Amino acid sequence: MGNPNKYSGVISKRTGVGENKEQITIASTIESIDEAVTKTVDYAKGLGFEDDAIFGIDMAVREAVANAVKHGNGLDESKRVDVTLCDVPGGLEITVRDYGEGFKVEDVPDPTNPENLLKEDGRGILFMQNFVNTVEWHNHPEGGMLVRMVKEL
Repeated sequence: MGNPNKYSGVISKRTGVGENKEQITIASTIESIDEAVTKTVDYAKGLGFEDDAIFGIDMAVREAVANAVKHGNGLDESKRVDVTLCDVPGGLEITVRDYGEGFKVEDVPDPTNPENLLKEDGRGILFMQNFVNTVEWHNHPEGGMLVRMVKEL
């Protein structure tokens, strides 16, 4: 078994032109999900988001990172998940990248379809769409999936 903390922690914090960014890199473990969520929530609080928005950010990031860890990277501890936080005019941009095979969001079954209502999985994308203002999925040109979310202040 690899070192579960191999990718744990903030690897850099930098200031760009007119925007602050924070990069978080975690191992593909269930235990690492909370670390990414906590750092994201702390960052969002620093931007002035209120409690209801913080709840939505927590839920959306938790789902995106859990999907990256479980489905994207298949719980492979040799693969990392990168979370980038960037304050943009009027809000917060969050990207979550895994290093798996990628997928087509249109191939994911509709969780509101009656035949899917009792399934244990399949609601993460719906949660993300309901808790942030913008969600986009992109197959990264170097492999893996990139989820981009924006939450407006």
